Amino acid sequence: MTINRRQFLASLGLSTLATQISPVIAQSQISPPTTIKAPRLKIGDTIGLVSPAGIIEVQDIEKAKQTFTNLGLNVKTGVHILDRDGYLAGTDINRVQDIHTMFVDKSVKAIIAMRGGWGCNRILPLLNYPLIRSHPKIIIGYSDITSLLLAINARSRLITFHGAVATSTWNQFTIDYFKSILFNGEKLTMENNTTPEGKIEIITPGKARGKLIGGNLSVVTAMLGSAYLPSWYNNILFLEDIGEDIYRVDRMLTQLKNAGILNQIAGFIFGQCTNCQASDQPSFTLMQILQQHIKPLNIPAWYGSMIGHIQNKFTIPVGLEVKIDADNGTITMLESAVN
Repeated sequence: MTINRRQFLASLGLSTLATQISPVIAQSQISPPTTIKAPRLKIGDTIGLVSPAGIIEVQDIEKAKQTFTNLGLNVKTGVHILDRDGYLAGTDINRVQDIHTMFVDKSVKAIIAMRGGWGCNRILPLLNYPLIRSHPKIIIGYSDITSLLLAINARSRLITFHGAVATSTWNQFTIDYFKSILFNGEKLTMENNTTPEGKIEIITPGKARGKLIGGNLSVVTAMLGSAYLPSWYNNILFLEDIGEDIYRVDRMLTQLKNAGILNQIAGFIFGQCTNCQASDQPSFTLMQILQQHIKPLNIPAWYGSMIGHIQNKFTIPVGLEVKIDADNGTITMLESAVN
């Protein structure tokens, strides 16, 4: 059975929106002028778990519930969280329904994606951005969830969060940033740990200021040409990826360059490119590719920030004003990311 947008909104109990569907569609094409922030988390709050991309298993939910119970949070799961539709966690409309339901549910204070994979780009045209803006909540994830974070920031003007998904490794480093930023509302300076994983490589030294915009490189390039990206102008682009051949990283950075994006940004951070190696020889190294594309921009830039498919993760507020220091590889928040 085909469900149109009016029926879908009505099924969520959004009668006023369902009866004014044309204005909703018109408004969703216009980004509001001001950025808003979600309320911070508190011990005892309920978080909503959703599967907007790849398939998950029952044991993934049980593990996630234990993780968030240990953080003092209650858990509510999306109705369609265990759905399957090919390689997706349910149909596009049902995955959207879970997201909308979590945003309008007054008992839910934050929304956390179970995992990435693929599928979020498919649902961007189905999201109700005015509805999301009118119910501002923390939404967090990474990898394929990049699509949701950028689109919601661009179209709802809500600060979103690039960080651990529910199935991530929730070690002390990751938990500390999660709690400091989302519970305590702290204005942090994010700095790598002193392990070998935390080593940075400077591309161009210096300091810059701007809004943090970015996420997974493959996903960002797949969104180019769409209406779901924030402004790049004078902002800080951060990227990460996993399992990409060096020539593919080159190809994607070239796409960003040819699209006019790299020439607009004020600073550049490449988190970590996990298992990004050359399959053929001869080849460039990853750092050579970054030097070729980024160094001519003459903007502060470095590689190796704790962002990406790694165990120790920052919680990155997408759309928040920050200062970066490429010499030290630090990101300093200029204001709290939550209310």
